[in-house]
Amino acid sequence: MKKILSALLLLCTLSISAQDTVDKYFKKYVPKGYVLQETIKGDLNKDGVEDCVLIIKGTDKHMLLPNQWETEIVDKNRRGIIVLFKKGNEYEVASKNYSCFSSENEDGGVYYAPELYLVIENNKLYIHYAHGRYGYWKYTLRYQNNDFEIIGYDSSYNRGPITISETSINFSTKKQLYRENINAESGNDDDEKFVETWTTINISSLLKLSKIPDFDEISFGD
Repeated sequence: MKKILSALLLLCTLSISAQDTVDKYFKKYVPKGYVLQETIKGDLNKDGVEDCVLIIKGTDKHMLLPNQWETEIVDKNRRGIIVLFKKGNEYEVASKNYSCFSSENEDGGVYYAPELYLVIENNKLYIHYAHGRYGYWKYTLRYQNNDFEIIGYDSSYNRGPITISETSINFSTKKQLYRENINAESGNDDDEKFVETWTTINISSLLKLSKIPDFDEISFGD
C-alpha cells in the first residue's frame, strides 16, 4: 500500500511539475497586469497541429470587492482570451480580447454564477456557460476572415431535470430553431414534448471574438 501511495504521489508531483512548465512557457504571451488562469489545446486552423487558447485574468487590486452578500471580499477582475496558433516551435497570436468575460465571482442571485469553460472540437472553439439546474448556453466560433467569428449559438433553459425550452442559431444560414416543451408543467422529464418554431434572424455581419466587449451583453438582432 505504501508503494502504491508513493507511486501516486510521484505521478501527481510530475503532473503538477509538467503543468507548471507549460504555464511558465505561455506566460510570455500574457500582457502586463494579467495572470494566466487556464490553457486549452487543440487544432483550430485545420493544419493538424495543436494550437492553444489562454484564459487570462486581470489583477487590478481595486477590483477586490465585497460579494453580493457582503460576507467576504472576492476578486471581480474580468477575464480575457488569447488564441495562439502553433507555428514551428513557437506560437503566433491569432486573436485576443483581454476583458470579454466577466469574473468567476460575479453575483449569481439566489444561485451561483454561470461557470465558463472552453472546448476545442472539430477545429472549432466552443465557449460554454453551464448554469446547473437552470441549463446552459454556448457559442460556436470558427477561424475565418482573420479572426474567430461566432457561427452558432445554443442554449437550454431548464428547471432541474425538466427542459423548458431550447434555442439553436446558425448564423451562416441566419436560421433560428426554438423548441418549447409543452409538457413542462407536468414535472416529469419523461413527458417532455417539444414544438419547434423556425425563424429568420436579423444580423448583418458575424461577431468577431476580438471585438466583443462583453459576452454577457451579446444580442442577435430583433
